[in-house]
Amino acid sequence: MMISPEGYYEEFLKGRSKEEILRTIRGLKKEFERLKNITEKRGYDLDIDIHPNIKTQINMTREYLVIAKQAYVEAGGVYKLSRSELKSADFDSNIDFLSKITFGIGGFFGGSRDYVVYLKDGFNAFSKGWDDEVPLIVLDEDDEPFTRDSFIAALKNLHIGEWRSFYSTERFGYVVCDGTQWEIEFEYSNGHRPLKYSGDNSYPYNFDEFELLFGISDIMEDDDE
Repeated sequence: MMISPEGYYEEFLKGRSKEEILRTIRGLKKEFERLKNITEKRGYDLDIDIHPNIKTQINMTREYLVIAKQAYVEAGGVYKLSRSELKSADFDSNIDFLSKITFGIGGFFGGSRDYVVYLKDGFNAFSKGWDDEVPLIVLDEDDEPFTRDSFIAALKNLHIGEWRSFYSTERFGYVVCDGTQWEIEFEYSNGHRPLKYSGDNSYPYNFDEFELLFGISDIMEDDDE
């Protein structure tokens, strides 16, 4: 059973030296990566009977890390961001300047589809296949059509800056032929270089939540048939 960030602070951080807190931070970072790897290796439904589920454990561990870093600074430490943390911070600091998102997903046998969202002047989205293009109307968690602000807020909750640039089953020691490939490109209005993420039959741990932003809910089920 996981405890609140406040409870975690009281039990594991309060009154500790900066050296002790730094060891705690290192342990939390290892646990964070371990949990993500479990989900990314085995798929989204592996934690149906696990309480709290792994996604909740990931989110709580992230919160523990935030409060542990704060405690480290308060104890006199100077925390240096890792390369992956700098990458995540960069994505978050530029997210309000997103102007366009292009998301393509599919495979040779099942066809592919692109989803395009324009965010520079409001919210405008459509999807297109080989020979069609249709407006994309997706509802947020309050069953309201997305606005620019609500879509950006939903993206922020996914912590996409933590994602790998490329996902492949090869990192887990096996190869899948054909199947599903995907690619996402983020474009910005402030001169920031476009960012790309892609995968070959392998996905970030919360990719299903990203798909829902485009009204997609059956990609993973189709892969299993």
